[in-house]
This record gives sequence, C-alpha cells and structure tokens, in this order.
Amino acid sequence: MADETGIEALIDLMARLPGLGPRSARRAALLLLKKRGQLMVPLAQAMAEVALTARDCQTCGNIGTADTCTICADPRRATGEICVVEDVADLWAMERAGAFRGRYHVLGGTLSALDAVGPDELRIPRLVARVAEEGVREVILALNATVDGQTTAHYIADVLAASGVQLTSLAQGVPVGGELDYLDDGTIGAALKARRQF
Repeated sequence: MADETGIEALIDLMARLPGLGPRSARRAALLLLKKRGQLMVPLAQAMAEVALTARDCQTCGNIGTADTCTICADPRRATGEICVVEDVADLWAMERAGAFRGRYHVLGGTLSALDAVGPDELRIPRLVARVAEEGVREVILALNATVDGQTTAHYIADVLAASGVQLTSLAQGVPVGGELDYLDDGTIGAALKARRQF
C-alpha cells in the first residue's frame, strides 16, 4: 500500500506539469517505472542536481548554474542590443531561432493590475539600470501581443524615453507559411498595418 501511495504521489506531481493532465501523467509514470534504469534513475539524479545548482542570472534573469549566465558572460554578445522578454521560455525560443546575437533581459512576467503585478514586481528597474550601465544603444521589446504585454511595452517605453536609447519591437502579423483563412482578425489587422514595400 505504501508503494502505491508513492506511485500515486509521483503521478499527482507529474500531472501539475504544463501539458500533462492526469491521464498523460499516468502514462508517463508507467513508462518511467518500466524503464527505471534507463530513464527514471538518471532523470531523478538530473532533477536533484538541477534543483541544487539552478539559479537566476543576476544580470538578465535567465536560468543557469552560475550567478552570470553563459549569454551574459559571452563578450561576443555585448552588441549594445538588449532583447526584453517576459519569461525564460521566450528567451529560449529566441535562442532556438538563432537570429539574435545580443543579450537579453527577462522581466519575469508582465504588468497586470488584476494580479497586482507592478513594475517593482518585475525586473524593470534592473533593465533601466542596465541601459545606463552597459551603454545600450537599442532595446528590442519582444513581448507577447496581449493587453498586458502591450501595456508593459508602453510602460517600458515611457520609463526609457529620457535615456535616448532606441526602442524597437518585433514585427507582428502573418507568420511564415501562414494562411490568411486560419489567422485571427487581430493578426491580420496587425499585418496590414505593418505592411512594407514589396
């Protein structure tokens, strides 16, 4: 009975992960149990190690195993450009694309009056300090095109207005390979407003 309690606890914990509901968690736990030596033991060891060593980068807010992440520590990334993102998942997505070679700043969320998230709950004061300290020429606002994301972008633009730094944002509109019939009205409207010479 104690054994079943441990297995059920594992399933319950796994079901809390994004993208895993109770059924998926049960299937994943069963696979881990069947392949204990090849999957479960190494996974448990890796998770224990990361739990002890993972920390937020003191400069940008990325997650790594040192006080300064590898991106901030890389002198080749000191291009004078900072890309501002909401969370680490967004930073990782930008890195996967491989198109940006500057440094990042992870806010840790967006401004939200409903959730009582103000500028001091985010890393906005640290961003302002970095712009002054690092001789930043351009701040790229790569925030999600939501109400909270756009509110946050406007707030950052107001706060940095006196610094003289160039502020840009990611283009919004039709994705590569996208079909108009499958896009929402907001995306089509943004794409139309951001049209350029062909």
